[in-house]
Amino acid sequence: MTLGVFERGTGHEQVVFGYDRKTGLKAIVGLYSTALGPGLGGTRFYPYAGEDDAITDVLNLSQGMAYKNALAGLPLGGGKAVIIGDPRKDKTPELLAAYGRFIDSLAGRYITAVDVGTDAADMDVVATQTKHVVGRSPSAGGIGDPSPYTAYGVYQGMRAAAEHRWGSPSLSGKRIGVSGVGKVGHLLIGHLLEEGATVVITDVRQEAIDAVRRLHPDIEVVADTDEMVRTELDVFAPCAMGGVLHDGNVDTLSAQIVCGAANNQLAHPGIAEALRKRGVLYAPDYLVNAGGVIHVADELHGYDAERVRQRTARIFDTTREVLQLAEKEDVCPLTAANRIAEERMAKGSPLVAAH
Repeated sequence: MTLGVFERGTGHEQVVFGYDRKTGLKAIVGLYSTALGPGLGGTRFYPYAGEDDAITDVLNLSQGMAYKNALAGLPLGGGKAVIIGDPRKDKTPELLAAYGRFIDSLAGRYITAVDVGTDAADMDVVATQTKHVVGRSPSAGGIGDPSPYTAYGVYQGMRAAAEHRWGSPSLSGKRIGVSGVGKVGHLLIGHLLEEGATVVITDVRQEAIDAVRRLHPDIEVVADTDEMVRTELDVFAPCAMGGVLHDGNVDTLSAQIVCGAANNQLAHPGIAEALRKRGVLYAPDYLVNAGGVIHVADELHGYDAERVRQRTARIFDTTREVLQLAEKEDVCPLTAANRIAEERMAKGSPLVAAH
């Protein structure tokens, strides 16, 4: 059954539909909250099976961005956009320009960036029609790849989780499984090996595994994510697709900590409680993977690499705060993180100034 936005009860401030007859643009922008500032979130270009699926995605993603930006201490709300279509066939400069005009019509309430199906070159086209865009290519005045900061933030979150579980933030000697070794996973491996951890990897793409093994030829490889979940580990770091922990495998997880870069790592929110009951410490994905949005958001204020690194390093402190609250209130860390984010939005003031 198709539910309207109000019927879903998600509490979004605004959901806007954009259509351009000439180019065939079908876009939806969801704004969960602008209490802390304009909603910032990427544009996902995806061949949804139907409009209802697109609405569900934009509602979930925009709420996640609101929580991510709030926990990162940014003066930004949470928004997300989807364009319905196959980016390989339907994406044209004309359509992207029409999308830019749609974004501009929101008068700055929403700031867009890259996501699945879009890249920096696309944002360059969007930026010809609106100033409310970040994540452009360096040649167009943007600040480049956010992957190093995403990886650094996950590393800091993992250190905080280690401190909470074992009394020390050191990862030396820990056995850590990284599932997905693309840009972010590859960079995370560097941090982990430098600290003296033992790393196990998997990826659906052999070329990604080969790229890691060229630098680290002795690194252990397992067949797939399901095998990784069953492998004897201290920390499991999902860094690829979402939904990797689900009802069918959560009871086989051997790791004591789950902390990775992938979005929506849990197939449904109930998995967070299942992990807690098994004594597994889960560092919420939108908390620890916020380094990328911290990086692109700084483009709005005159980019400063050292400021971005310092703000990303604070993911350690916020993860510690979330885990301590979860322990004190006897709830799962996901519930604690959501609570802190909602409280910050309710107060309507970010932790850090815009400049």
